[in-house]
Amino acid sequence: MSFSANVLRVMIASPSDIPDARDAVEQAIYEWNNANAKNKQVVLMPWRWETSSVPVLGDHPQSLINAQGVDESDIVIALFGSRLGSPTPAAASGTAEEIQRAVDAGKPVHVYFSTAPLPRDVDTEQLQGLRQFQEEISKRGLLGEFETTGSLNHEVWKAIEHDITESELGVPMLQQKPAGVRIRVQSEQKQEATGLDRRGKMGYKTKHWFDVFNDGSEDAGGVTFDAEADSGLMRIIPPSTPVTLQAGTSWRVPVVYAMGTDGPKLKVSWMEDGERHEKTFDVQ
Repeated sequence: MSFSANVLRVMIASPSDIPDARDAVEQAIYEWNNANAKNKQVVLMPWRWETSSVPVLGDHPQSLINAQGVDESDIVIALFGSRLGSPTPAAASGTAEEIQRAVDAGKPVHVYFSTAPLPRDVDTEQLQGLRQFQEEISKRGLLGEFETTGSLNHEVWKAIEHDITESELGVPMLQQKPAGVRIRVQSEQKQEATGLDRRGKMGYKTKHWFDVFNDGSEDAGGVTFDAEADSGLMRIIPPSTPVTLQAGTSWRVPVVYAMGTDGPKLKVSWMEDGERHEKTFDVQ
C-alpha cells in the first residue's frame, strides 16, 4: 500500500580504495528503509557517483559531482580507508572537497575512518596525507571509526536517526518555495589550462566566481553587488546596471583575488515589497 513520505538523498563519499564499505553503507540505508520508512514517513535514497551521476561534458569532473551529488543531497556520509584520494583544483582530494562543500551548505556530514589493518601494498604518501587530513578535520567536529563493514550498519542507522530527529521533518507535504526573496551565495572556482610554456609544461589559471541564488517565491528587483575583504584585495565584475533576480534563478558574479586576500565577503542589495534590503555573505 502506498504512503506519503519525506524523501532524503544520502550521498556516500569516499576515495576508491574501500568499495566494500561503500556497499555496506548503501545496504544499511536500504535496510533502514525496510524497517522504518512507513512508520517514520521517511524514505532514504543513496547516491554514489559511480552509479548515480549522469555523464556530461563541460566542467571538471569534481565540479559535476559536486553539482549532481553534494548540492542535491540532504545527508553526506564520508568514509576513509588508507587513502585520502586524488587532489582537485580546490582541495586535497575529491572526498575532502565534497565534505567541505556539504559543511558550507549546512548539510549534516558524518565522517568515518577505518581502523582495519592496513593493506600490504599501502601507498605511504597517500596514508600520510590521510593522517594529516584526519588530524586537521578532528579539530572541527566528532569523527567516527569502523573496523569492519559490518560495524558500519549500526553507525549509519545511528547517524540517520540523529539527522531525522534534528530536521523535524513533520508530516510530508508538497514542497513549497520560501515566501518572499531568499538570497543565497555559493563560492565557486575551477582551473583552466592556459597552454604550454617554453619548457613544454602545461600552465593553469584559476577562475573564481560567486553564484547568487534567489531560492524564494518572489523576484528580487534592482539587485546590486559589492565586495570587501578583511585583508588584501578582491575585485568583482558586477553587471553594469542593477538586475532582476527571478525566483528560482541565479546570477554569476566573476571575482579576482589578490595574493593574501583573507575574509572575502559579498554584499547583495535588492528591492522587495517597495523596500531595499541588503545582506553580506562570507564567501571564503
